[in-house]
Amino acid sequence: MVSSTRRQLLTALGLAGGTAALYQAMTVMGYAADSRFTGPPVLSGARKGTKVLVLGAGLAGMLAAYELRKAGYSVRVLEYQNRTGGRNWTLRGGDRVVEMGTPVQKVEFAPGNYINPGPWRIPYHHRALLHYCKQFGVALEPFIQLNYNAFVHSPDAFGGKPMRYRDVACDFTGVVAELLAKSIDGHTLDQELTQEDRMQLKEAMRGWGLLDEDFRYKSSVHTSTRRGWEKRPGGGPDGAPVPSQLLDRHDLFRPAMWQSLAAFMNYEMQTTMFQPTGGVDMIGKGFAKQVSDLITMNARVSRIAQDDHGVRVTWEHTGTGKVSEETADWCVCTIPLSVLSQIDIQVSPGMKAAIGAVPYTSHIKMGLEFKRRFWEQDDDIYGGISFTNQEISQVSYPSYGFQSSGPAVLLGAYTKSMAGLDIAGMTPAERIEVGLAQGSVLHPQYRKEFSNGVAVAWSRMPWSLGCCAIWSAETRKQHYRNLTEIDGRVVLAGEHASYLGCWQEGALLSSLDAIKRLHKRAQEA
Repeated sequence: MVSSTRRQLLTALGLAGGTAALYQAMTVMGYAADSRFTGPPVLSGARKGTKVLVLGAGLAGMLAAYELRKAGYSVRVLEYQNRTGGRNWTLRGGDRVVEMGTPVQKVEFAPGNYINPGPWRIPYHHRALLHYCKQFGVALEPFIQLNYNAFVHSPDAFGGKPMRYRDVACDFTGVVAELLAKSIDGHTLDQELTQEDRMQLKEAMRGWGLLDEDFRYKSSVHTSTRRGWEKRPGGGPDGAPVPSQLLDRHDLFRPAMWQSLAAFMNYEMQTTMFQPTGGVDMIGKGFAKQVSDLITMNARVSRIAQDDHGVRVTWEHTGTGKVSEETADWCVCTIPLSVLSQIDIQVSPGMKAAIGAVPYTSHIKMGLEFKRRFWEQDDDIYGGISFTNQEISQVSYPSYGFQSSGPAVLLGAYTKSMAGLDIAGMTPAERIEVGLAQGSVLHPQYRKEFSNGVAVAWSRMPWSLGCCAIWSAETRKQHYRNLTEIDGRVVLAGEHASYLGCWQEGALLSSLDAIKRLHKRAQEA
């Protein structure tokens, strides 16, 4: 058995920046966990004529409708919007973004260009989503997550100059390896490691950190094979390469640097990742093909009532204003909690408290279209993500259309925390200006090459009032079970009712779990 100190040491070496603690915290809050999907549910023995009303035609709602109808239930779906998919959403030229309290945005992207303002990538271990994409004929392609040639930036490090990810990663590894090698020579680890351990670890540090024969990390041909060259190897008499210079050690240890390195170690962010070919809404369209005849669009739910015999849902047509009532034996409600908390719903005090206890993120996503792919042509960046601790947080480069001519769209911002609320208070034009000003720090070409853009504030979307649910350890302990239990004849589903919050996989797993439990309850009734 590995001793505690050795185990801690190996963990520190492998995770460079505390990613294990970060992953654990995210799991508790519901942002990271493994998918438990092993296959579609087996719902046999449904009573003929049993009606189930599904509220919401996002992925969770459409999956519930699909599997319940397949099992023999009579299903109907009510959807607030005039489209299916919910937060599974892609914006293309000609689309409109209608928020609360801001001017309508008309998307002006060139044909073939798009941005995904909601979900945009699929981890390889999100098995339920991958299963249904295959079953429903949704074509996938690689999403380039990690690009060693993208940028890492902080105004507080390296004089505010963006650095290539590979340089930061290589130098961070080398400096840490050198420091650890020195500590071994200083006999500071004698009590934790055997003599054989120390010898092996020291040699491991030499190879891992590209240290020289004296266990120093310095500029050399050796280090440049990993971090790149000042002058690249070439042909002919003058083809000898010139090693690149190392980054300042002091700035390497600033949080913005190592946190960016650790981001891709998170289980949810590891390669291989996928994206639907042509936009993430191809998933929603694939689901909708299976259940489109069951869905009533433009149906804004205003009341959910129930008794021992069934449910009654009051809804208003958003176009005509006509009020109708729908009845069923059971209800699967996938409405986001941010909206559901404002609806008159007849459930237990415990569930009602849970519905009102969970806040939602206020992310901003910007799609910026430029006249050409300058990030490829000028900066040799093909896909991947650049990080900055400015408000925009991330710039993600398209993982399709490589080396094509003409305009292209990149993700110009993916704001987090208070930045999302701050920028949401701006007009769309002001948001785009923020994206251009801060993005120009990474790419000076921004202003010259900019064509048009769109900026989606999730806190202003009337049908979601936020991007996804934020669970804390305390709220999950206090409210999660009440939220997910079947309450009379109503059960909730969606990413908010899972331990994979903010992911499409969480929405699907929650939906499958909910309908399995509902099916069992219906058989017992």
